[in-house]
Amino acid sequence: MSFLCKHKLPGNLHFCGHGRPGNAPCGAFEYVRVERPEDLPPADPRWVDVAVLDMNHGWPNLGHDGLVHSLLDIACELLPLTEETGVRVRALSFDVRRSGMIPEPPGGRFSLYLGTGGPGSLDPHENDGRSEVSQGIREDPSWEAPLFRLFDRILAGESAALLAVCHTFGVLCRWSGLARPVLRGPEKGGKSAGVLENLLAPEAAGHPWFRQLAGELAGGGRLRILDNRLFDLIPRAAPFPAGMTPIGWETYGVGGPRGEAITMIEFSRDSAGTMPRLFGVNHHPEVVDRARQMEIVDQKRARGEVSAAWVAERREALTRTFPDEDSEHRLRLTSDYTLQGPLRFHLWRQVRQRVEALGFAVDLHEDRVAAGLPLPAAPAGLTAVPS
Repeated sequence: MSFLCKHKLPGNLHFCGHGRPGNAPCGAFEYVRVERPEDLPPADPRWVDVAVLDMNHGWPNLGHDGLVHSLLDIACELLPLTEETGVRVRALSFDVRRSGMIPEPPGGRFSLYLGTGGPGSLDPHENDGRSEVSQGIREDPSWEAPLFRLFDRILAGESAALLAVCHTFGVLCRWSGLARPVLRGPEKGGKSAGVLENLLAPEAAGHPWFRQLAGELAGGGRLRILDNRLFDLIPRAAPFPAGMTPIGWETYGVGGPRGEAITMIEFSRDSAGTMPRLFGVNHHPEVVDRARQMEIVDQKRARGEVSAAWVAERREALTRTFPDEDSEHRLRLTSDYTLQGPLRFHLWRQVRQRVEALGFAVDLHEDRVAAGLPLPAAPAGLTAVPS
C-alpha cells in the first residue's frame, strides 16, 4: 500500500503550502500556530481539530512541516466529504517547549495528537544552553509536568491517539519509565544520522498491523529509516508491562546484529486491538518523498531561515542510497506503516464520527486502512447522505 497523496505523485511539482504548512486552496484544511492562549481558535463542530505537539523550541526542521503536510494530504483526499458536509481538518500546532503551550486533554475538542522531533536533551532540566547535550537550547522545564499529565489522560482515554516521532518518543519513554536516554558516544560514532536500518522486534510478527510490514520486508525484518538523533533509548527492564509492546530495535550498522537501543514502542492499542493508538518511533517517517524534501530545504535556504551547515547535513541524508536496492521505496514503506497508515486510520475515525454526529451516513471506515484497502472511489464512496 502507499499513502502518498494522489495529488503529489512523483513528477507533479505542485504541492499545497509551497514548503510551509498552510491552508489547502480547496478549503479542506487549515493550519493554526498556537504560541499564546489567545492564538487558540474556538472549537467548531465542523472542524476536526488535531493537536500537533511542536517540540522544536524554534529550531529549523523538516519534521514538523512533514507531519502537518501528512494531515493536509488526508484532508484533501476527503474533499468530497468536505463539500457535502462542511467537515474539515484543522491542525493546531502548540509551541510546547518554548512557549509552554499544552493542548487540552482528550474528551473535548481533541482526540488525535501528533508529537514532533526536536533538539537538545530529552530531559529539559539538562538544557542549560551550554552543555553538549543541550545543543544551545536553554529552556524552562515547567512544560514537562503538564505534558506528562496529558500523556496520562491519552493513555487512559480509549478513543484518544498519540503518534510520536524522535524527541516526543524519547519524552514518552521518560514518562513511561520504559527506557532511559543515553547519549551516543564515540564507540557508536556519535550522532545517528542519515538513511540507516532498524530491525522489527519478534513481537511485530504477531501484531495485527505490523505483521503486514513484516510480510513485506525481506532479510529478516530489516527496514530502512531516516535517522537524526543524539540519544539511544535503553530499556530499563524486561518484559514490558502488559499492553506495551516493543516493535523495533537499532542495528549495529546496516546488516549488523540487533543493538541494545529500542527504536519503536506501542504504548497502547486501539479498542478493537488492531492499530497502535499511543505509539512512538525514534526515526523520522514524516520526512517522506526525499525529492520534495530537497525542494523544501532549498526554499528554506533561499528565505534565509537556515545555515549552510544545516542545508549540507540535510542534503547528505536526503540523497543517501544503498546499492542494489530502491531506497526510496523502502523508506516510503517504513513511513506507511510506522506513521502514515496509523495517522490515516485515526483521522478517518475522527472525520467519520464527526460526519455521523452531524446526521450523515457515509461509506468511509477506518477499518479499510487497517485491512490495507484504498479510499472508496469518489464520488459514490465518499458522498454523504442524511442518515
